[in-house]
Amino acid sequence: MKFGKVTPEILEELITAVGKDIIFTEEIHRMAYSRDWSPREDKDIHLPEAVARPRTKEQVAKIIEIANKHRIPVTPFAGGTGMGGGAVPLYGGIILETKGMNKILEVDVDNMTATVQTGITIWDLNQALKQYGLYFPQEPESKKASTVGAAIACNNDSTFGIRHGRMVDHLTNAVIVTGEGKIVRLGRRKALCSNSGYQLNWLLVGSEGTLGVIVEATVKLIPVQKTRMVDMIVFPSLRDAMHAIRDIIHAGLALESAHINCRQRLKFYTHSYKEKYGHEPEIPDWAEALLGISFASAEEKNKVVKFSRDYALKICQRNHGQVVKEVEITDGWWASKYTVNFTPFKQKWPDSQREKKFGAVDCGIPIGRIEDAYKRYLEIAKKHGQQILGMCVYHERPNRLSPSISFAVFVDDKDPENVQGFYKYVREMSEMAIAMEGTSATYIGDSEFKTPWIGEVEHQEAYEYMFKIKKAFDPNGIINPGKKFPIEMFGYER
Repeated sequence: MKFGKVTPEILEELITAVGKDIIFTEEIHRMAYSRDWSPREDKDIHLPEAVARPRTKEQVAKIIEIANKHRIPVTPFAGGTGMGGGAVPLYGGIILETKGMNKILEVDVDNMTATVQTGITIWDLNQALKQYGLYFPQEPESKKASTVGAAIACNNDSTFGIRHGRMVDHLTNAVIVTGEGKIVRLGRRKALCSNSGYQLNWLLVGSEGTLGVIVEATVKLIPVQKTRMVDMIVFPSLRDAMHAIRDIIHAGLALESAHINCRQRLKFYTHSYKEKYGHEPEIPDWAEALLGISFASAEEKNKVVKFSRDYALKICQRNHGQVVKEVEITDGWWASKYTVNFTPFKQKWPDSQREKKFGAVDCGIPIGRIEDAYKRYLEIAKKHGQQILGMCVYHERPNRLSPSISFAVFVDDKDPENVQGFYKYVREMSEMAIAMEGTSATYIGDSEFKTPWIGEVEHQEAYEYMFKIKKAFDPNGIINPGKKFPIEMFGYER
């Protein structure tokens, strides 16, 4: 059995159902959705047969109902900034672009929630929330392109995870359109606590668009932060940096962010400094880790923030840390994580993205094995011919050490052998993480590259139950096929 095609007759059926201003088939439109930011050969593109840009959940339901009837693949597409191929239409069909659904439906100031169509970008949502003094803290570095729906589906990391958590901590309910075209609400509306039924809204978090298209969501908000202090500290080892974060938390201080960069990543910040100022910063030769931290408050000139920051720096010094003197390095790090305020052509990356692609494995590693994982990363990357970019350890659960790690490399997408080496690197790094009792994915997900082997390597007997959940929402396997589950599990041929 093969997937259905968008024939002229089916195209007419779609246009009749939702309007000709929603459906596009010109190649110039289709080409824009043929790949995302994932490392792949530069000529490796997957053209959809049609692009749908609905503006309402009812239009989404009609499109999917027709696609399901004819077994045509439907691939949700938001900002296109994913690094795992999650939005790539591997088997053609229909791209369902969500950015036309970008309205804020309600802001409940007293309950501190916002209900939105999920095609709104995180940046636009937060710009609109300023008038209420509120803020949505699930902010990835790609927030100007990343949408609320994509943040739910991909469960991406946030700059502020160690204080405010991830999407599972913010999502109170969601509306999805299933693989049969049914509109279903999952969750508890605005109640922040519930123990009724199963928490199906959380099942969507990290689902990578495989259970249906998320069309509406209600998310928790926080007050706008009016005071913030940011610092960077170098350490002689990754272990010392981890211990500093641990001791800061144990002291009762509320870190807003805490990210550890390895020695290789540190070089990119010093490179940026040298590019701008013409000389090297005063970073000691013994520095093996760079820790960035911040504290924040909704109050103006908050004394608790200053006390917390000063006390945290003392803790860092007790763990052999030295504060980075150059404010410009700290500002450069904060620009890359939050403000997105860059100076053109004076960035931290010495290799242009036009020359090579950023690629990463997103592993979760137990706290006590991070230095071991770092050593293996250097070995495995070299083994598969990957240019090492560096390791960054994010912490993504409130008030605890919770490593979500980016093991990054540069991939030459003009060299097929190098791209294949990257895929082998992804698998071996994933196997390493699992062997250390960690996980293969924390923010990129399974997506395209891990799908062929992830059931066997990580999930074993649980994979059968995951597949049953997938079939309950998408019986014919048309929603984002080839992600999390090989299409052969639904009886399709390639």
